[in-house]
Amino acid sequence: MNKWLKSILIAACCVFAAILMLCSLYEREEPAKPEAAEPGPGASAAPADGSSAATPGASPAQAVDEAAALEIYKPNCMACHGDQLQGTMGPPLTAVGSSMPPDQILTQIEKGGGGMPAFKGTLTDDQIRTLTNWLAAQK
Repeated sequence: MNKWLKSILIAACCVFAAILMLCSLYEREEPAKPEAAEPGPGASAAPADGSSAATPGASPAQAVDEAAALEIYKPNCMACHGDQLQGTMGPPLTAVGSSMPPDQILTQIEKGGGGMPAFKGTLTDDQIRTLTNWLAAQK
């Protein structure tokens, strides 16, 4: 009985330590890329209507709100796709914009699949669009 108690206690401590490590990642994690505050001279600005539709081949600074996307990504995606988009339980997203068109990225986020949960009811349509545009710019 004493051996079982020790084993259970050690396992519980390991689980507790793993949870603490994951929580500390969320608190200390900084974005990998510097945030673009304003476009420089000669750079095109976002559309006047406030939309953020990215087109294939568009530069990431154009029509992509990186800060907002990271605020959505961290609590919803980072656990599976990693803090640097490198992938952990989920696939890497470092060049997802090169392998998937924006409409396919949008569908994947909304409906999930392949082990990924659907985020249609969890995130708003605007949040899903922001995340889609940011991921489509990852090339």
